[in-house]
Amino acid sequence: MASVFRDVDDVIERFDEHDHLLDEGTAAAFYLATALGRPLLLEGEPGVGKTTAAKTLAAVLDSPLVRLQCYEGLTAAESLYDWNYQRQLLAIRLAEARGADIDEADLYSETYLVDRPILRCVRHRGPTAPVLLIDEIDRADDEFEALLLEFLGEAAVTVPELGTFVAAVPPVVVLTSNRSRDLHDALRRRCLYHWIDYPQPARAAAIVRRTVPGARTALIEHATQFVGVARTLDLDKPPGLAETIDWVAALVALGVADLTDEALASTGLAALAKTPDDRNLIEEALATQGGTHR
Repeated sequence: MASVFRDVDDVIERFDEHDHLLDEGTAAAFYLATALGRPLLLEGEPGVGKTTAAKTLAAVLDSPLVRLQCYEGLTAAESLYDWNYQRQLLAIRLAEARGADIDEADLYSETYLVDRPILRCVRHRGPTAPVLLIDEIDRADDEFEALLLEFLGEAAVTVPELGTFVAAVPPVVVLTSNRSRDLHDALRRRCLYHWIDYPQPARAAAIVRRTVPGARTALIEHATQFVGVARTLDLDKPPGLAETIDWVAALVALGVADLTDEALASTGLAALAKTPDDRNLIEEALATQGGTHR
């Protein structure tokens, strides 16, 4: 299939128009996913922008975004398809009231089929293919991965009572994983793969500058540098790019111009530290790091 992008640079430029600074590696992954019509598995630490990148892809393509948030215990009835049991029961009662017979085939027809996110994408008939975001696939059970294999490999979903539905225009599929557990080889083989790393301080600063336009240059540069240092600490939850943006936004709201004011800067740590121990470690590092910017 032909890609919706001219080349990798076109991906970067079009994401840039939506205020999303994409690195070349991730741009190449999106280009290949759309050019080859293959699902794309994005892995990386929490907060590096995997979900945001997928959501921006939908905006860039002007396509509907269908998001499936994964969690432990996720089933086919919540992700692929289900049956409208209330309508089926009503049909049975109406048939009984009329003295008519009703067959099982009458009950298990498309009239009573409920499209969940995956089947909804397969049966989509709009002018543009939807973007399906299967978010945090590593949070789901191993068994859920097996439910995805047919869809990921063939853009199809089989409903035993009705047959196999195949997408007329395959959706653009992006899976994300924080690698809290290993995914099975069968799933990985059906996807293109890309690891998103923490951005370097200069690129992180450019992203924050776009996202928090009210922040001063010195604050952005020093904050992104400090977050890089914080990730080297023995933290329970190392801060990602999302936390960096939240922290800088919090500092701007507090009227902090730079990290030299440790007292004010510490009051914004609610956006950066996610556990009491992390807060103590980050606060100590901030007191040391802040002095270097005077």
